[in-house]
Amino acid sequence: MAIYDLDGSAQLPQPSAAAPGSRAASIDEKAEARAAEKHLSSASSLDTHDKLEGEAFANGEVVYVKGEPVITTGLDVSRFLVDTRDDGDPALTFRSLVIGTVFAGLGAALCQIYLFKPVQMTVSTVFLLLIIYTVGIVWAKYLPQASWVEGTRFAGLAPALHFINPGEFRIKEHVIASLVASTAAYGSTAVMNFAVQRLYYDTNVKAVTAVLATFSTATFGYGLVGLLRPLTVYPSEMVYWANLPTVAIFQSLHFDSATNHKRLKVFWSAFTGMFVWEVFPAYIFPLLNGINIICLSTQHVPSATQDVITNLFGGTDGNEGLGFGSISFDWQYIGSTYMSLPLIQQANSWIGYAACYIAIMGIYYSNVWNSQAFPMLSTSLFNQNGTRYNQKAVFGPTFSLNQTALAEVGLPALTGSNAWSNLTQNLSIGGLIAHCIFFWGPYVVDSFKQAKSGTQPDPHWQVLKKNYDEVPWYWYIALLLLAFFAGLIVIFKGETTLPWWAYIIALLLGGFVTPFSTLLYARMGNGIATNQLMKMVAGAVNPGKPVANLYFSMWSHDVVSTSIGLAQDLKIGQYLKIPPREMFLTQIWGTILGAVINYVVMVSVVDAQRDILLDPIGTNIWSGQYPQSLNSAAVTWSLANELYGPHGPYIWIPLSLVFGMVPTIIQWAIAKRWPVIGGVQVSSVILPVIYMYSSWMSSGTNSTVWSSILVGIVSQLWLRRYHPGWFKKYNYILGGALDGGAQVMIFILSFAVFGASGVPKPFPAWAGNPAQGNVDYCNGNGALD
Repeated sequence: MAIYDLDGSAQLPQPSAAAPGSRAASIDEKAEARAAEKHLSSASSLDTHDKLEGEAFANGEVVYVKGEPVITTGLDVSRFLVDTRDDGDPALTFRSLVIGTVFAGLGAALCQIYLFKPVQMTVSTVFLLLIIYTVGIVWAKYLPQASWVEGTRFAGLAPALHFINPGEFRIKEHVIASLVASTAAYGSTAVMNFAVQRLYYDTNVKAVTAVLATFSTATFGYGLVGLLRPLTVYPSEMVYWANLPTVAIFQSLHFDSATNHKRLKVFWSAFTGMFVWEVFPAYIFPLLNGINIICLSTQHVPSATQDVITNLFGGTDGNEGLGFGSISFDWQYIGSTYMSLPLIQQANSWIGYAACYIAIMGIYYSNVWNSQAFPMLSTSLFNQNGTRYNQKAVFGPTFSLNQTALAEVGLPALTGSNAWSNLTQNLSIGGLIAHCIFFWGPYVVDSFKQAKSGTQPDPHWQVLKKNYDEVPWYWYIALLLLAFFAGLIVIFKGETTLPWWAYIIALLLGGFVTPFSTLLYARMGNGIATNQLMKMVAGAVNPGKPVANLYFSMWSHDVVSTSIGLAQDLKIGQYLKIPPREMFLTQIWGTILGAVINYVVMVSVVDAQRDILLDPIGTNIWSGQYPQSLNSAAVTWSLANELYGPHGPYIWIPLSLVFGMVPTIIQWAIAKRWPVIGGVQVSSVILPVIYMYSSWMSSGTNSTVWSSILVGIVSQLWLRRYHPGWFKKYNYILGGALDGGAQVMIFILSFAVFGASGVPKPFPAWAGNPAQGNVDYCNGNGALD
């Protein structure tokens, strides 16, 4: 394989393993490397370089920038980016388990709170690992050690002291503690089904039932991940790009200790600064969540014009508008996601965003699906006249369809944006299946062949295989059986209305979709929502039973989402050489913690903010859009024949599942003939991701989209290209610190003043926190009424 530098001259192959501490050298995409060298300023030089890169990309060759390899594939990541070093240090200790358990409470609680926010955010793993590192260092330094009592009359205490404090806080203990904390958050989406029952069906599911159901979902997902490891974890191409900041910081902190002090200083400075700053956009000065010049300069235009302006430019309040051109200074909703994803992956989402503005405005103002009878953005159900749909009258106390009541109340209606969101989800699912089969099918076959023969070439897997015992496949089979019977108990004892045979179908469907979704997420760093497919099948097997559909989705879609999260952690374990059996126990413990903590936090928020969560619009602090969307899908798909059948108003939604496959098949045919077009690899255009982002702004707060894109450009284009030294040392640490400072403050504010467990205490009204109307002063659609 030839390796080229920027001048086009061939070089000898470079060493395949990165030196300790050099892991964050670069993850540069081909597009970024085109102008990385300052001396390539002339147009002719850039053209030559573009051509060279396109050819090298097509042939799988490595391009070097200033002596550093440009990382474009998973194999590049394994060879050049992540150190294969394994010191053999202990992983699962009393200290790592205690620290992980404590921070599991914080991580799971934060994750659950964000599911009731206008924008769903994830808890920063980078933040968790850095704060755990600090606690671990303090523990190792200040708690009594065995060496303190050696040679004294207290020498008999040495074993106990060593058990409590085994000395230096090393990388594997750090990883175990962090993964316990992050795993605890993965069960949260399943808990939202119980929130729907509390909000819309006046059913308070017993704590034991809820925890058992959540545990069943998560452990079934983990069992699937274990059986699919040869496909979704072991190979080099299974990168899980969002993991790379985490892996970078783990190895930098423990393999490059000379610079740790400065990195930690940057972390705590940024953490403290954001912790203090977040009080302003979140509480004192919420206008900072979305400043839009158009909104501020059009206060006195006619009412009809103001409505259009609000729909397009407003976006600071929940379901207000699309937030076109808004700039946000509220980091809790911006987040550091775009500081880690390679730019070419981000570009897929940008295309989707552009399509979203056009599609949603076009649907609303052309009155498709009678859109103008309802709010432009909402996930709630409505009557045909625009009032809120009375689903209790239709489904009654038995949660089953009453045909007489349905005839009286009428069919529910979706907003145009919600219908578009459902349609694009199906397009995404169809595109996902086609992309995996046509683009990645040969890879799947090769992966299982390599696993069977023990010839998987990934260097990290080879080290792990050599040094540690693998988890036997029958452990995962046992876990699947445990999860299956735990779910059966819930089916027979809980208020699910789901027949046992439908429960089995749900698990089989989740098992079928899991490898497709995990493949996409692992290779590209972006995933898609597959919930719509689960709802379609649920409606077919459980017509007229919305609650049964909720549980069907839990044991199908939530199995998929949980599997992705757990597979991510297994990849971190592979990169950092965590013994597989200790990883197994770690994730089981984190799953149990998450099931309990998420349920407790959900009950607290739902009971305290019930009216706001039921409101179709919500506020800029609390929003029921997520449980609303779950309920809307469950209700409408329980009326599948009436709404989605041949004569229903939404027939195109189920058909889009098939239509989503066609463009991907055409793309595959083009890629076979022309793999690289204009310097871009055709297969790097992921149509299912574009479909998904084309409805990304169909609900919630949208004023943060442009700021998120700007953060990605500054980080992945400007910093990476022109300040690579600073980037590799501080980019990921800075992102984690900013996430952590914002999220800890939001956790405090949620319970102190936002009313997560009681009466809210709003900040006094002033110009930056108007008492009436939308926060960004886009006050169309009756915002001042």
